Amino acid sequence: MIWLPLPSSIKINMSLSNIIIDVNTDENKVPDSISWKASDTTLAEAQKAKAMMLSFWDGTDKTALRIDLWTKDMMVDEMADFFYQTIMTMADTYGRATKYQDMVEDMKKFAQDFYQKFRDKQLKENKA
Repeated sequence: MIWLPLPSSIKINMSLSNIIIDVNTDENKVPDSISWKASDTTLAEAQKAKAMMLSFWDGTDKTALRIDLWTKDMMVDEMADFFYQTIMTMADTYGRATKYQDMVEDMKKFAQDFYQKFRDKQLKENKA
């Protein structure tokens, strides 16, 4: 391998960021608690979470690799909020990546419809 010196006009700013995720499980491997800590934050303590979704894109196999976990004490209404906010954020990310605003609006409309259907279902179940 031959190494060539970089021209002085090129600046390289390389840094490494770490995110540590700790998942404690019960005897049945069901998550009891989830916490995370990032190296690029001013927070000294690990942050607690009731749920997480982590996705990686494998460009070679063209597949998404995912880890979806939630704790036993995650309530159904919290899960609906989590999904609603996740879909809305995914729409924003998709928009920044593609500039396809029409598809962003479709995704956001789906998220709003999903959340409204959830609320309607909860109202109906609570009346029963």
